[in-house]
Amino acid sequence: MQTALTREKAIALLREHNKEPFHVLHGLTVGGVLKWYANELGYGEDADFWEICGILHDIDFEEYPDEHCLVAPRLLKEGGAEEEVIHAVCSHGYGHHEAVTASPDHEMEKVLYAADELTGLIWAAAKMRPSKSTKDMEVSSLKKKFKDKRFAAGCSRDIITLGAEKLGWELPKLMEMTILAMRSCEDSLRTEMEAMGLEA
Repeated sequence: MQTALTREKAIALLREHNKEPFHVLHGLTVGGVLKWYANELGYGEDADFWEICGILHDIDFEEYPDEHCLVAPRLLKEGGAEEEVIHAVCSHGYGHHEAVTASPDHEMEKVLYAADELTGLIWAAAKMRPSKSTKDMEVSSLKKKFKDKRFAAGCSRDIITLGAEKLGWELPKLMEMTILAMRSCEDSLRTEMEAMGLEA
């Protein structure tokens, strides 16, 4: 799985269509998480591809929230992305919008589908901790936040659960691995956001 897009080009493309620091951070976070998963699951040679798909997965969300994953193909194509990248990005919207026909078939697409919403929940939970970090977060505390439907209500528990099922994993395994993935890139992403002049 290869793409001519570099990480730098992917970030530039993300920032062209996303001005809110939260959306930029989310893209970088999901990119970092997918890169960790690629190496962890034996897809190390495709890690850059996984990361770029993660960075760009919400490219159209800020400008076209009601057409999320429907405008993305045009924006990605204009940015030089290949069909493989476009399919991967759009597949995470499968089931969200009836017009999205790309389903998450490859393991990377299944990880993106499962981890996208979960990273939002984990980050929201981390910000409530004294440390403001994922580094001391335990699965048990995340489970409590997951069960509280009022907490980070925008993070769909149904999609997270379905994502775990698509991967054939128990939910606690998905939670534990995604926490570890976020720990792996938390410091570097904070530094990168600061370098961009954006608040993490």
